[in-house]
Amino acid sequence: MFPLPPARRMSLLGAALMSAALIAAYAGSAVAEPLVSPSAAARNGPQSAGSAHLPSTGSGVTGAGPAAAVEAETRTVVDIPADVTAGVAVFDRLTGRFTESHQPDRAFRSASVVKLLLALDYMWNRGPAYDLPQADRDRLGAMLSSSDDAAASHYWSTGGGSAVISRMVPRLGLTGTAPPPAGYPGYWGYTATTAADTVRVYRYLLDQAPAPVRDLVLGALHRSTRCAADGFDQGFGLPSAFEAPGAVKQGWSGFTSGGCVAPEAPAGIASGKAPGPAMPGNDTARPGSRGTPTDAAAPFAPPSGDAAAPALDLTSEALHTTGTVGPDDRTVVAVLTLHPDGTPYGTAYSKVTALTGSLNVPGAVRPSGTRFTTWGSGVRVRAAATTSSAALTTLPAGVDVLVGCQKQGGQVSVPPYLNDWWAYLPQYGGWITNIYISTPGNTLPGVPNCP
Repeated sequence: MFPLPPARRMSLLGAALMSAALIAAYAGSAVAEPLVSPSAAARNGPQSAGSAHLPSTGSGVTGAGPAAAVEAETRTVVDIPADVTAGVAVFDRLTGRFTESHQPDRAFRSASVVKLLLALDYMWNRGPAYDLPQADRDRLGAMLSSSDDAAASHYWSTGGGSAVISRMVPRLGLTGTAPPPAGYPGYWGYTATTAADTVRVYRYLLDQAPAPVRDLVLGALHRSTRCAADGFDQGFGLPSAFEAPGAVKQGWSGFTSGGCVAPEAPAGIASGKAPGPAMPGNDTARPGSRGTPTDAAAPFAPPSGDAAAPALDLTSEALHTTGTVGPDDRTVVAVLTLHPDGTPYGTAYSKVTALTGSLNVPGAVRPSGTRFTTWGSGVRVRAAATTSSAALTTLPAGVDVLVGCQKQGGQVSVPPYLNDWWAYLPQYGGWITNIYISTPGNTLPGVPNCP
């Protein structure tokens, strides 16, 4: 981390001493970019600093059941940020081998990754036709593509709550998945899972599930939206680290703001349906908030046969990226992470993306461009390099962005700063003013000018 760059760190005294004539000259052609609070900036530097190379557990992701895995290839180091706890499993379906394995059997609270099991449980005994009501097709699509919490709560309730997990564990041969701890029967996001089990779920979907089930679930995951139904940006990890990832299912828990606004929904609702009040088990629920029981501090350790296994952490911020990468969904990737309590969403977003991009993922294509850290909250991505163009979405505060090129456009004023350079973000298909990118000058070093 580093403080705001020198070009941004003008003191109020210095600003007051600026020539009134100079200020007036600039202000005459400048346009202020609203809805951004510089004082609330998350001024975090590149995440390469503060990372460490930690040894792999050396254990393969193995287990009984229909998706039993082969041993992982030997790994000597895994690049995990120093303050992040991670469980990682990367499986190459073409070779039948794991290319990454780091604490694959460590239990994490699943957050919305459990929605995969909710969908499979609902469809399990509906064959061979799988002729689902259109209302359920729509609900399942919203739950999987836009991570709709209301849909998840519906299937959790109608499926018998924790009984959903108890049924799916033996069906898929899961070894580290368990229902929410006692006292939290409605909190589907507190289901315990592991990176190894997440890979097993995807392998079942890809290689064993009936075609109608596979097509519905993976089809929805292939259409994952950037803005989730609750206004969180789902672009971290796989979607940012690789070009055109396949299926994507993300999960987050404990964060207060995801900073995403879909252009067609001013309130940030990607599914076309307002999220309403927080429900038990949703992505943002955490112990002691939104009416949840206050005795949640007691850790929960899922059955594992290992007395030394870490307890399930219900306090640290959780951010998970899972899915497939490469032609024909070649590689299955599961990255489950925990971050220190209080970590901003943009910071965790950037760390998970950097971690994911460092993995050995066969078939992956990494995007070209240069990553920079942004500052400020509510920073808009626009259709053109001017504040008069349409706002496509907003960025999570302090998030790293991939910049493809830069050019001069409309001048922006955020006193005491002025800048008429804009950066093109290929992964958003839009532009942000350079004034909100942490860099010493108005232009970005090493970034070419746009044609």
